[in-house]
Amino acid sequence: MMVSQFISRLKALIRKETRQMLRDKSNVGVGLALPLVLILLFGYGLSFDVKNSPIAVVLQDNSSAIREVVSGLEGSQYLAPVWVGSMSEAEDLLRAGEVSGIVRIPVDFSVQQGKGNAKIQLIVNGVDSGTASAIEAYVSGAINLALQKRADRLGTATSGAGVTLVQRTWFNEASNSTWFIVPGLIVLIMTLIGAFLTSLLIAREWERGTLESLFVTPVRPLELVISKLAPYMAVGIIDLVFCLLAAKFLFEVPMRGSLLLICFASILYLMVSLLIGLLISGRTKNQFLASQMALILSFMPALMLSGFVFDIRNVPVVIQVISNILPATHFMTLIKTLFLAGNEWSMILKECAILLFYIVLLIVATRKTLVKKLG
Repeated sequence: MMVSQFISRLKALIRKETRQMLRDKSNVGVGLALPLVLILLFGYGLSFDVKNSPIAVVLQDNSSAIREVVSGLEGSQYLAPVWVGSMSEAEDLLRAGEVSGIVRIPVDFSVQQGKGNAKIQLIVNGVDSGTASAIEAYVSGAINLALQKRADRLGTATSGAGVTLVQRTWFNEASNSTWFIVPGLIVLIMTLIGAFLTSLLIAREWERGTLESLFVTPVRPLELVISKLAPYMAVGIIDLVFCLLAAKFLFEVPMRGSLLLICFASILYLMVSLLIGLLISGRTKNQFLASQMALILSFMPALMLSGFVFDIRNVPVVIQVISNILPATHFMTLIKTLFLAGNEWSMILKECAILLFYIVLLIVATRKTLVKKLG
């Protein structure tokens, strides 16, 4: 008797909890959508392979034999040669981040190869030390393969005899991975303190009913948005100072760009991150759902799709498009350039303009979530 009553009560409770769970669409959404999002992001968005990496090729010795040697670069699925006319043009492309490295064939290559002492110069962008090492291996392998084919065709002895690949690393001469990681951590920290802290603000007031009381006052939605941003802007700026001090004195990451520009760009992104949190909070009106949405829509993409872990040029085109929509991707490019490459003005102006556009867009969208109506 007692067992049957226990089973009956248990069935009733299970039915009640199941119905309650199904009524709460946020629980079902998080429980089913989050694993699917993680599978897709990790499966398609996470890739440590280096493919179709753009490499500038400068031929200062333009003989047919030399073109045959560097033709191996075109046959590699990992490299995408960009033929340029001068070193200055190639260096500009490298500084702008449009190519990952430079292969230079010096003017006396043919003469030196005849003497058994030819050199090919390779300059790589060392911001990502892992990618730089991979590119060096791919370039070396492609050139050696081309030399081997040429030797087989001519019936000569050894493939790459007398040809040496001389590498230089720009922006991260020590190949120190900390120099690559620390600027990226600033992006993640700004995202975390921004989106997570503010994602609960408006939702909390909706749940407590205090937002309705504000609607009967003369306070306007824009004023409400600014008032909610101000305290967390102060917190974010303090955290930014901690990050910069740690980068400079604890991890000894070089700051080759202007400190004022680094601070200005970081504050722009902090505003974007705070506004994303406010927008999520105003749309969901539920603290639990807002916190989960902030995780899915801000922190996780910033971690995996912004270029923090790997070069986004190595992922499928669809993921690249999604990555370029994310504000974190633009700030990641900007902060790493300012830290390790210096004041590259074309990139700075472009990325700052994009962040300003997001600020305006998010202010307008957040303001609309605070229109003075109940319900």
